[in-house]
Amino acid sequence: MSCITADNLCKYYGTVKAIDGISLDVDYGKVFGFLGPNGAGKTTAIKIFTTLIQPTSGKVSILGHDLLKQPNLIKQKIGVVQQKPSFESNLTVEGSLDLYGKLWNMSNGERSKRVQDLLKMFAIEDIRNVKNEELSIGHRRRVQVAREFMHEMDLLFLDEPTIGLDPSARRTLLDYIKQRVKQGLTVFFTTHIMEEAEYLCDEIAIINRGKIIALDTPSGLKQKFGGVKVIEIKLKEPFNGIEKVVNALGISSVELQDSTSIKISAENAEQILIRVIESLNKNNAQVASISVNPPSLEEIFLAMVDGANGSSS
Repeated sequence: MSCITADNLCKYYGTVKAIDGISLDVDYGKVFGFLGPNGAGKTTAIKIFTTLIQPTSGKVSILGHDLLKQPNLIKQKIGVVQQKPSFESNLTVEGSLDLYGKLWNMSNGERSKRVQDLLKMFAIEDIRNVKNEELSIGHRRRVQVAREFMHEMDLLFLDEPTIGLDPSARRTLLDYIKQRVKQGLTVFFTTHIMEEAEYLCDEIAIINRGKIIALDTPSGLKQKFGGVKVIEIKLKEPFNGIEKVVNALGISSVELQDSTSIKISAENAEQILIRVIESLNKNNAQVASISVNPPSLEEIFLAMVDGANGSSS
C-alpha cells in the first residue's frame, strides 16, 4: 500500500480543468516532488490531498484512509506548510510554537523540549521573544515551517516552503527534511527551484495544465534525455559576430548569454561542436574553454513543459 494513491483525480472549476485525470502513487518514507509552472495544478492537488477541498471525481487514499470517507483520520496524521504566509501576529516566536504544541495536546515537558529544539534547529533562538508581526519575511517563513514540526506526523506537505529564505536557511531546512525522512517521514514537496528538487526528491512528477507529463526519479528523467547534451563555449574576448556565426550554421536551441558565451542543447553535440569551433576559428574568435554536459533537471523541466504547451496549442 502506498502513502498517497490518486486514481484518475479531477478537479474542475466550471470549464477550467485545474486537475485533469492524474494518477500517482507515493511510497512511504520518500520525498515526492511535484513540479510544474504557475497555474499547473500543484496547489490545487495539495488542497485536495490535505482535505481542504473535495475533488470533482476520482479516488484518493491518504495513509490508507479514503479521502472522502475518513478526512478527520487523515488530518490527525499529516502536516501542511502552505505557500501562503501564515503567522500569529500578536504572539512571539516562542509563543507561536508553544501554541501549536498545545493544539496537538502535547504535555508541558514534551512541548517545552520540542520548542527549544526547533528554535535551535531553525536558528531562531535570538528572536524567540519577538512578535511575529515584527519579523522579516524570511524569519516569518522559518517560524511557519518550524511550528509544523511541533507535532508528530506521518506525512508532510510542503508547498514552496523555501520562499523568502536565504541560501543558508534553505539548505538547513532541506537537510532537516532529509533527516526526518530517514526517520520515516513521507514528504510531498513542491518547488520552483530545480536544484532543491534534485537535492531532495526520490521521485518527481511534472504537471502541466492539470496533467502529469512525466513521472520518474531525477536520474530516470535525465536518462530519458540522455541523448541531449549541453555545449558551453567561452571566448577569450568579446566577439560581436557570435550571433551571426551561430545563425549561419542553422543551429536551434541556442542561448547567447553575452558576447563571450554560447550555450547549445543538442543530441549530436560532438558534431555541432566541431562545426561551431571551425566557424569561430574562421572568424578569428579565440575559444577560452569548452564543456559538454548532460542537461540539468531545470533544462529537462523547461523542455518538457515547452514541448507539452507546443503540442497542445
